[in-house]
Amino acid sequence: MSPPGTALRPGLCSVTLRHLPAEEVIALAAAAGLETIEWGADVHAPAHSPAGLATIADASRHYGVGIASYGSYWRAGTSSLAEGEAALRAADALGCHRVRVWAGVAGSDVTDAPVREAVVRDVRTLADRAATLGLEIAFEHHDRTLADTPASTLDLLAAVDRPNVGTYWQPRVGETTDVAVAGLEALLPYVRAVHVFSWWPGIARLPLADRADLWTRVMAVLASTGRGLDLLLEFVPDDDASVLPTEAATLRGWIDGATEGRGPAR
Repeated sequence: MSPPGTALRPGLCSVTLRHLPAEEVIALAAAAGLETIEWGADVHAPAHSPAGLATIADASRHYGVGIASYGSYWRAGTSSLAEGEAALRAADALGCHRVRVWAGVAGSDVTDAPVREAVVRDVRTLADRAATLGLEIAFEHHDRTLADTPASTLDLLAAVDRPNVGTYWQPRVGETTDVAVAGLEALLPYVRAVHVFSWWPGIARLPLADRADLWTRVMAVLASTGRGLDLLLEFVPDDDASVLPTEAATLRGWIDGATEGRGPAR
């Protein structure tokens, strides 16, 4: 199946509202003007539940909400290949084109060469299986993995060397706006989707608009690529569904501003 076109698409990570039933998550996303959802494998879309996956696919069509990706918890170098293949089948059943994966279980600064080689080997194997289904895989850009910094993520992507492997991006905890944007720009050719949230300082969850200085610059960078990218809301304050319309409106406004050339100068 083909990836979507060239637009920046406002969306949602289902884990944001993991306490709600899947069909309610879809209805809320549609009402908030969000176009697509990444479905988490942990609660809403376990790979071993074909009936649940079918329900999500049917409800998504009913509400006109796309399916951005399958948010797996498969960890290269640790999880079995069978678990990875189950995630690929789940993504195929949902009708999406991307599976999020995790690059090991430890940070790049503490991972030795044999473990890194095992991660690379597993990712290559899963990527080759994914290609037979027309799927891509992308790393969660996260601490305690080999995709924890821009430099380490680039090294990992080069070692894997598969055209259907990319990465997600999100600001690292505690990064200033300048550092975060520089990291995004370094990874930009490989970025497939972005997890959007405003934490500051540390992991304090703020309304999205409170980090407008960061996100308006991010939107301008992403819009400059002309590529289709999913911008997925995550970690809304207090996991409160009632704030979703406001958070979604903020995200959609930033996307509109960036794509209409009204983003701030960089």
